Amino acid sequence: MDHGENPVSIELQEYAEPVPQLLKLISSNEVAGFDSIMEGETPVFPNPTNSSQPNGHQRKISISISMPSSPTGATSADTKNVLFVQDNAKGFKNGVPESCVGSKAKPKGVKFLSQPMPKGSVFGEGANMNQNPNVKKFKDKRFDSFKTWSGKLERQLTNLRGRQQESESEDDSVRPSENEALPVDRYFDALEGPELETLRASEEIVLPDDKTWPFLLRYPISSFGICLGVSSQAIMWKTLATATSTNFLHISLTVNLILWWISVALVAIVASIYLTKVVLYFEAVRREYYHPIRVNFFFAPWISLLFLAIGVPPSVASSLPVALWYVLMTPFLCLELKIYGQWMSGGQRRLSKVANPSNHLSVVGNFVGALLGASMGLKEGPIFFFAVGLAHYTVLFVTLYQRLPTNETLPKELHPVFFLFVAAPSVASMAWANIQGSFDYGSRIAYFIALFLYFSLAVRINFFRGFKFSLAWWAYTFPMTGAAIATMRYSSAVTNVVTQTLSVILSVVATLTVTALLVTTILHAFVQRDLFPNDIAIAISDRKPKSHRRWFNLIRHGSSEHNADIDTFLKFANGDTKDIEAGLKISSAEAK
Repeated sequence: MDHGENPVSIELQEYAEPVPQLLKLISSNEVAGFDSIMEGETPVFPNPTNSSQPNGHQRKISISISMPSSPTGATSADTKNVLFVQDNAKGFKNGVPESCVGSKAKPKGVKFLSQPMPKGSVFGEGANMNQNPNVKKFKDKRFDSFKTWSGKLERQLTNLRGRQQESESEDDSVRPSENEALPVDRYFDALEGPELETLRASEEIVLPDDKTWPFLLRYPISSFGICLGVSSQAIMWKTLATATSTNFLHISLTVNLILWWISVALVAIVASIYLTKVVLYFEAVRREYYHPIRVNFFFAPWISLLFLAIGVPPSVASSLPVALWYVLMTPFLCLELKIYGQWMSGGQRRLSKVANPSNHLSVVGNFVGALLGASMGLKEGPIFFFAVGLAHYTVLFVTLYQRLPTNETLPKELHPVFFLFVAAPSVASMAWANIQGSFDYGSRIAYFIALFLYFSLAVRINFFRGFKFSLAWWAYTFPMTGAAIATMRYSSAVTNVVTQTLSVILSVVATLTVTALLVTTILHAFVQRDLFPNDIAIAISDRKPKSHRRWFNLIRHGSSEHNADIDTFLKFANGDTKDIEAGLKISSAEAK
């Protein structure tokens, strides 16, 4: 701006035309009361004027004003149009209204109308941080309900770090009831399928389904099936090296020694990981324990230890202490008192309701324990467990064999679990042989039952084709190995070419199966990293869903069965709730 020009003055008056463009710069100290600092007042900001500058080019004080993002109601109501005029206009003197020249009132200090900044915004901890999805990811508390140490200890550590902790009421609203166990009715209501692994369309889970959960939450108790398969191989190769009917193979005990140490390491790793889950995510373990199907796999760790005791190499220990048998069989007794009592007492956990091939795991431990105890020279204890196992296996076999109309058929992914039918009779034949002292008629009857079940499943090739890999495949590794060991024991009693050939064939099949599954498991675990998906079965809500959510989910899925339910709902929409539920049952039965 040229300094020779006259400054621009303003006149406040009503004007209907739009505000013209600002043509000239107005110095802040040339209009009285307009963000200027009068004489005698203390400046808000230090004077940046440099005294060395020439007088003709004096630098004016510049003040930055932060205005609100939107004017208030009072300000907008009093807003007037402003018309810029020349200095000699009527009513103005030197660019200042004449009404202000004679006034002796002291102008007020500079008033800033800036909005307050959010607390902590300078350091990146403001309220806007909650809108950042990356910050929400770290503040996600939806996993806290399954953490063992998510209570006062975690909040105290957070406070020690100086970070503001949310109110306890908010934390309580996120967490479900942690002190109460999930009733079995919720598992049947929220999950479907023979293994109760699939979430129903009308249900919601308490954990986020749009992200991968922590590894320990995805680590199931069924992982001990790997230990069962490998440790049973150590027993088989020990039998191949010591049985009289297989001496012609000249198998060295070194193979048994290597497999046994691999089994020990594998059991230690799997058990350590799951114990870590018990410590850090106890709620998830408790939900697995109360799951009507998963509870059977709590026998698997103890069966693995029994296999290690039976397959111990002679170079490691020639004999085991008798006290070890009592220590290993005590957990079996405690678990069986609970599960067998539930099978007999009725209710939602009665055997006809929860019958599944995985129930064989809760029975086969009796025969394995009897086998170990009889090999140690015990009599009464092994006979007791053998009798208990025989009684409950008979009931379980009949229940699973006839498959009541209320029971659903197993999907293809779980067809290998049918090999668990072979496990109990094959181990029972060897246990009774050790108790009786010879492979007599009782042992042979149990062995022939196992052999027939083995071949009846093996000839159905299409029964085990067309499905993806899963941990359920390990379910038929140790039954196949048990059948091979029982065949070798029978071959030692009845030695001929047929029994010897059958022993070799079953041993080769069992070894190839375990090797293939082990390699496949390693590939899925470390290469494809899809061995442990999100465990939906433990993340169901403890409250039943609202009725409107069910119909929203049915409409969203849009399958034929769901469409039938929607039509039934519309048909009975004018009736009461009982009629609607009855209509749903009718439509579901018709769809089947």
